[in-house]
Amino acid sequence: MIEAHDVGKAFGDVKALDGVSVAVPKGTVLGLLGHNGAGKTTLVNVLTTLLPHDSGRASVAGFDVATHGHEVRSRIGLTGQFAAVDEQLSGTDNLVLIARLLGATPREARARAAELMELFDLADAAKRPSRTYSGGMRRRLDLAAGLVGRPDVIFLDEPTTGLDPSSRLSMWEIVEKLVSDGTTVLLTTQYLDEADRLADSITVLSAGRVVASGTSSELKAQVGQRSVTVTLATAADVPTAMRSLEQAGLQPVLDAEHNTLTAPVTASRELAVVVRALDEVGVEASELALGEPTLDDVYLTLAAHQAA
Repeated sequence: MIEAHDVGKAFGDVKALDGVSVAVPKGTVLGLLGHNGAGKTTLVNVLTTLLPHDSGRASVAGFDVATHGHEVRSRIGLTGQFAAVDEQLSGTDNLVLIARLLGATPREARARAAELMELFDLADAAKRPSRTYSGGMRRRLDLAAGLVGRPDVIFLDEPTTGLDPSSRLSMWEIVEKLVSDGTTVLLTTQYLDEADRLADSITVLSAGRVVASGTSSELKAQVGQRSVTVTLATAADVPTAMRSLEQAGLQPVLDAEHNTLTAPVTASRELAVVVRALDEVGVEASELALGEPTLDDVYLTLAAHQAA
């Protein structure tokens, strides 16, 4: 539903996009990660026909963004980094206005507005001016506005920026429902937990270039192994536990301050190896934890690589 191949865009001497390629199948979410200035919003603007690209090719819903912009725009919804609603109008009237601009009859527009206000849990505030809405309510109204035309593809450009945790969770649940109904989503975000939860695949941009892509699990696998952390009841058990784990083929690292031993493992089943090794020498762990690399680890590793 979304395809970009070697897309380039420059502003003077600055290459905002430098040979960017992405592909998003129908009914999935692509998470686009990157620091400020990485090129995320520029790519969204190209794909939504707001900016012409200088090189490469791109299409949305099967239509070329450069030559069939009207067809693309009729099939997409876009929610930017800031809520774009008319503060003087009520929530309902904001949606009715958009529906009318899209060609709906007055009755159809009212029905669609009521449907969306209910879906986004805004029905109780339907007649209030949107200037009285909280930040989370305004963002939900903004997303509802992008759905008035029942788009096949939705572009969400950092949709939860500045929201409190509860409002972010509500937005995530709405996005998940849209995707379950078959909508395709391109999501730009700086929140790694957001990408981890919502994205079927992730592309990381840095200085206008793709520096990594894959599923969350695939990206995590690039930066490190799982690890088992053993917390011991007393410092006296540390030497015995250390020797036993080493004899079992592990390479534990000691944190003397907290009486913990951490050993890299390749699979969760090796947790049983740790338990057996400690049991054989009569050492009981007060806590045993299996840890995995996070998207934070991925991002920090990629950032360090780019800096080098």
